[in-house]
Amino acid sequence: MSWSIVIAALWVLVATGTALLPMRRQYVPGVTLLLIAPVLIIWLGYDFGWGWSAAAFLGFASMFRNPLKYLFARARGQRPEIPR
Repeated sequence: MSWSIVIAALWVLVATGTALLPMRRQYVPGVTLLLIAPVLIIWLGYDFGWGWSAAAFLGFASMFRNPLKYLFARARGQRPEIPR
């Protein structure tokens, strides 16, 4: 089995555990997962083809849609409200 699949499966398990945490405790592991995901997606694309990488990116964008919206709003100079 490829190491990229093993790491991706571990990433999914950690993401599931992070989702079970209270909102105030999700920030640090969530940001870590957010930063690791693009590297993992590119690695999967390298090992199995870019079609799988595109599918993984769509899943990533769906899972992290609110943090990505927040980061895009901050990049545009807006001050969006952070959920409590």
